[in-house]
Amino acid sequence: MMTIEERLKNMEREAGRQKRRNRWLLGAILVLLGGLVAAGVFKTMITPVQAQGAGTVKEIRANRFSLEDENGKLRAALTMIEDGPSLELLDKNGKIRAALIVGEDGPSLGLLDEKGEVICAALIVDKNGPNLRLTDENGKIRAMLGVVEDSSSLGMSDENGKIRAALIVDKDGPLLGLMDENGKPIWRTIK
Repeated sequence: MMTIEERLKNMEREAGRQKRRNRWLLGAILVLLGGLVAAGVFKTMITPVQAQGAGTVKEIRANRFSLEDENGKLRAALTMIEDGPSLELLDKNGKIRAALIVGEDGPSLGLLDEKGEVICAALIVDKNGPNLRLTDENGKIRAMLGVVEDSSSLGMSDENGKIRAALIVDKDGPLLGLMDENGKPIWRTIK
């Protein structure tokens, strides 16, 4: 039989072992908690695109995309307008310099002047066919090239917007037309 003194010594040893086990357990819990916190912080630092690894985003849906330069100025916009999608490209002064629109009648591409007001060149494709229009600084059409059904044409206008020369090629052959400053036509068939 053990004496009270021996029992106390055994209890002290057992209490010491229990303290050491509790310290180890507490240390393990702290390491585990620290790892979980570090993993959470790391996860918030990774963007969704980075989290996908080498994969790519399959689809993005929006009504408007805006592209800004390093100063926060709008430089391009892809938007939905009433007729359909529109892509506008702006210069450093915020003026629209090019616009691509797919409307009800078909696609059109316009190139604008430095003020972003006058369409200097336009390529339009509608139900009649494609045509290219070149304008002066006042927005008047000065040259036009087009294809309509079975004919193609080239027209040139003066500074007043009056057609002064036209070349048309159709199933009957080429036709050249020259007009005076009053718009009076003089047509001549070329063979």
